[in-house]
Amino acid sequence: MRKLIAAAFAAVLSLLPSTVVHAQPWPSRPIKFVIPFGPGSASDALARIAGQELAQLLGQPVVVVQKPGADGALSAIEVKRSPPDGYTFLFGTNSPLAVVPNIRKEQAYDVLADFTPVTFLGDNTFFIVVHPSVPAKSLAELIAHAKANPKVLNYAAGNTYALVATAMFAANAGIEMQSIPYKSEPDAIVDLLSGRVHLMFGTSTTTAPHVRAGNLRALATTFHERSPLMPDVPSILEAGQPKFPIGPWFALLGPAGLPPEIVARMQKEMATVLANPAVREQMLRQGFIPRSSTPEELTTYMKDQLTVWKTALKAAGIEPQ
Repeated sequence: MRKLIAAAFAAVLSLLPSTVVHAQPWPSRPIKFVIPFGPGSASDALARIAGQELAQLLGQPVVVVQKPGADGALSAIEVKRSPPDGYTFLFGTNSPLAVVPNIRKEQAYDVLADFTPVTFLGDNTFFIVVHPSVPAKSLAELIAHAKANPKVLNYAAGNTYALVATAMFAANAGIEMQSIPYKSEPDAIVDLLSGRVHLMFGTSTTTAPHVRAGNLRALATTFHERSPLMPDVPSILEAGQPKFPIGPWFALLGPAGLPPEIVARMQKEMATVLANPAVREQMLRQGFIPRSSTPEELTTYMKDQLTVWKTALKAAGIEPQ
């Protein structure tokens, strides 16, 4: 009888999902980094740099999935809808995490409720660049040209930081320019290089190679200090403009309900990745300043950024749509 009961019990166990009988250790398959912009963007470059090193630590591939559109919201929505099993993360920026919640009247997600913060990743460097056809070699000359030719200049906006920062610059300078939105910076740079648009606030990933080749002219960096990538280019303060209260940043998040043990492991490994000298060197060459955090520190930062960007959008005259 005992043998019959044991056999019957074994038969029942064999029919149950393998996760019930013995849970597989995480990770046991590839991990996805969903990014808010397209191939060739700063998000794409940075996610691949970090993902390659992370894969070595976790023993599983890290796949970068581009999900551009809706100012980065599409990437956030995809991660929100993913199961909280540790295999899908948002390699996100301020666009979907701080700007979209402030410029959309109808919200597709709640940043603080629909995601699990893992770690801050760092800050990015932007440059103000113009097409050579624009007769300006400094921000002061650009402002003078815009005032002498009202509403003639247009600017490419390949992400929400570029959109808001350029609008704030125009408001501070008392000039009017037309915004031309794009899904991603690589799309915007094509029209800037052709002269169809006149200027852009862009990442060093996208703009620096073209500045060095002489195809674009850099007037300033939006940071309050010069960048070692282009040390001859003045900071926004040196160019006579007020310091921007906003900045471009990256963070890693999972769907809501991500198990604490997975959060802790991913945070630990990403901190190791960002501290790796070889990784830091690659990221710095992209104009990215890596910096990790605890999940709790990221939560506090995100709450603060929601307020900061709300104020900045209002100052730039951008109303929720």
